[in-house]
Amino acid sequence: MSHPRQTVIVVAGPTAVGKTALAIQLAQHFGTEIISADSRQCYRELNIGVAKPSAAELQQVKHYFINSHGIQEEVNAGTFELYALEKTEDILKHNSVVVMVGGTGLYIKAFCEGMDEMPAVPLQLRNSIIAGYTSNGLQWLQDEVKNADPAFWAVAEQQNPQRLMRALQVVQATGKSITTFRKGNKVNRPFHIIKTALELPKEALHARIHQRVDMMMQAGLEAEVKSLRHLKHINALQTVGYRELFDYFDGHCTLEKAVDQIKTNTRQYAKRQITWFKKDSAIKWFNPEKYEHLVNYVEQQL
Repeated sequence: MSHPRQTVIVVAGPTAVGKTALAIQLAQHFGTEIISADSRQCYRELNIGVAKPSAAELQQVKHYFINSHGIQEEVNAGTFELYALEKTEDILKHNSVVVMVGGTGLYIKAFCEGMDEMPAVPLQLRNSIIAGYTSNGLQWLQDEVKNADPAFWAVAEQQNPQRLMRALQVVQATGKSITTFRKGNKVNRPFHIIKTALELPKEALHARIHQRVDMMMQAGLEAEVKSLRHLKHINALQTVGYRELFDYFDGHCTLEKAVDQIKTNTRQYAKRQITWFKKDSAIKWFNPEKYEHLVNYVEQQL
């Protein structure tokens, strides 16, 4: 199916809302390929806990940025921007449409609008801050950022450890607030971008999240996390589904409590994702069960 202008269709939304299945349908409809915009599914070593598409789903449609990196590699929004632009260019050589799907808002923003140049942070400093967070928890991290970078703290996603650690790293490396490096200049891409996102009523989304966590445990999440315990200081593992089970293995809580905490933290993460995407007025929202509405909208925008 050929369309006159080259287009990237973005399918965003919170975790567990049903993005993977719908994106596969969409890619099949347009006979194209998918670029994942998920900051954890790119790691080969993480599987169950990051809700990667199944082997069968990956066979249905070619995916990029899934199993593309090792856990020891530094991957960030800038890495993703360059990777995704290169893959988009490749796909657009033989198809006029690309599907991008994921819930990592900063990665999608970087792809659509470009990234500000951020200063390099020495590896030792980065690891030291991650270790501080791993040992002392979110409250410690929040206090450190509040004291070191009050300008950022005033506008920060205060429950988001990744953003807080990044801000702390920058201010300790440069003596300047991370906000001083943000220029906010949007880049114009040489292709059309259609932004969509999926949403469900809160109760339905929470039920899906709880069911997914239970299924992850049945699928062997405990063993997967245990096998990565020696790497728990790595940035890629400072994430929901892994940190809570590390706490269990370290004797800080029962397994039941760890699983409950995964559910709670996943719900909070989903709420942060929704808040992020709702700030973008260009995004058109759809119920994942109304696939045909989304396709009709996309067809009209092409």
